[in-house]
Amino acid sequence: SAEQVESFNRDGYVKGLQLFNEAEIAEHRAYFNRLLEQVLAAGGNSYSISTAHLKYGRVYDLLTHPVIVGHVCDLLGENVIGWGSHYFCKMPNDGKVVHWHQDASYWPLTPSKAVTVWLAIDDADVENACMRYIPGSHHYGHLTYRMTEDDGNAVLNQVVENAENLGDPVYVELRAGQFSMHSDLLLHGSDANHSSRRRCGLTLRYCAADVRAGLDWNLKGVIVAGEEPSGHWSNNPRPKED
Repeated sequence: SAEQVESFNRDGYVKGLQLFNEAEIAEHRAYFNRLLEQVLAAGGNSYSISTAHLKYGRVYDLLTHPVIVGHVCDLLGENVIGWGSHYFCKMPNDGKVVHWHQDASYWPLTPSKAVTVWLAIDDADVENACMRYIPGSHHYGHLTYRMTEDDGNAVLNQVVENAENLGDPVYVELRAGQFSMHSDLLLHGSDANHSSRRRCGLTLRYCAADVRAGLDWNLKGVIVAGEEPSGHWSNNPRPKED
């Protein structure tokens, strides 16, 4: 809605958007459980399933889902690229934190016109370490961060220190099947999951089609809406393997 777009522009996020009912998300959860079992058996971990839309047709279908894409177009315009898909799965009592950070600091994209969709595969709440946002922090632009030491307790290796000086955190509680959307410059993170419940979310990444990518990240791109006549983004087909 126009009110939600205004809220996104002001606060840097919207949350509680509905995609799947309980039966539909339960079916996808079962699919993810099988996928995670395969990855763990191959020596990976619960955070290893990245750029999944280039490997698994089921994830490609989510990246190109018309409901999600329609919401993204309301924020980014009619020409949109989907380029990222990564399951962030916090196992019970896994103890790993995601420090305050901005997505844009990790991405070789210019200009900054990107949005992350976070689809809850499991229920996400304060108890099992749902995401936290600093509302309005995207208005400060690209913030200084430092690299963290690899102590095994952090999922990512950047931290913006004293982030809470920029605003009071908001906890992004979602029911399985709901999703949130946030700006690539919004400060966000999550605590460690010390509960007995898993917390899995699928991040889907999008940018406006006129954004340019370095480090060959354009090879990850799929035109999910409109057109991209320059040919910069590779527009990968759906993988045959589900």
